[in-house]
Amino acid sequence: MQVPIEISFHNIDSSEWVEREIRARVEDLERIYSRMTSCRVHVDQRARNSNGTIPPVVRIELGIPGRRDLAVTHEPDHLQRKFQNPDIQNAINEAFRIAERRLREMKEWREDRTQQPQGEADQNFLGQVAEIHPDRDHGFLLNNSGSLLYFHRSSLLRGDFDQLKRGDEIHYVEDVGDTGPIATKVRVKVRGNGSTPE
Repeated sequence: MQVPIEISFHNIDSSEWVEREIRARVEDLERIYSRMTSCRVHVDQRARNSNGTIPPVVRIELGIPGRRDLAVTHEPDHLQRKFQNPDIQNAINEAFRIAERRLREMKEWREDRTQQPQGEADQNFLGQVAEIHPDRDHGFLLNNSGSLLYFHRSSLLRGDFDQLKRGDEIHYVEDVGDTGPIATKVRVKVRGNGSTPE
């Protein structure tokens, strides 16, 4: 990496053991994606309860060339459901598990883009609206592999966002956003008579 690892602690005492563990896990991330330029890890004990079962939050910010920083965090309540007494080790494992998955997804996506012949990088796919939330200006579509992709109202190029409903077929281009794969350049599929769905 071009910049040394930054590790900070908030509302919790620093620990040499925790720092060693984080540095070892960052090395794993570098093996997955060697072009990483920086890594900042924040350990924050945001809340406490009487029995000490609220784990600290571990936030990871990765510098990636050509895009905004990739930020990863985990939800403490998820760890509380997953483990009886989650601790900082569980929090580190969960945050880095998410970071590793996100880096692999981004690396695969970038490799796929570079392997496509010129002119096919913006290849359209056909999906279906799975969820739509007009009041929050976003929705999710079901792609051909059965995964959900987020899309924003502003990414709709053809069709009326407020008229979209579950099951509508839409064309889209898959891209990588701040939180992973997203759908962009979304167009409602035109029917045979040239109209879009009602």
